[in-house]
Amino acid sequence: MPVVFSVASVDDLGQINDIYNHYISHTAITFDLEPWSMTKRKQWFESLVQTTCYQLFVATDIGHIIGFAYNGQYRPKLAYQHSTEVTVYTAPNNQVKGIGRQLYQLLLNYLNDHGFHRAYALITLPNVASIKLHQHYNFDQVGLMTEVGFKFEQYHDVALLELKL
Repeated sequence: MPVVFSVASVDDLGQINDIYNHYISHTAITFDLEPWSMTKRKQWFESLVQTTCYQLFVATDIGHIIGFAYNGQYRPKLAYQHSTEVTVYTAPNNQVKGIGRQLYQLLLNYLNDHGFHRAYALITLPNVASIKLHQHYNFDQVGLMTEVGFKFEQYHDVALLELKL
């Protein structure tokens, strides 16, 4: 059975939360320090879908979500409304190659269709796989924040990548 890509629904939030919480607990990819509750995940989802310009996509394999990608508000000031932040996560036990790329392609098509001007990704370093994924889609590194986050008893740098849509 092939992987199915779709817009996420409320029913997907438990599996999305499980994937995200894995990265909170085991990596510095996200600077969240505490796992998200389902209440927090549902509030996040409601704020995301309240607008027609943000979207959350999932990849499902045999009924299990193996990845998700979404765009959200880049910054809260109105002048940033044509820019967006993008993110992709794959399940730690995912065995299907290329899911991150396929999800990003779906998301980038959505961004182009909805008139966004720029997409931004913030990547905790080192993260060779994420940098390669973004380079594949012609993101350029436009900034580096040194030692901006403190997690697992050490400071981490974050690269700012930009895609001209």
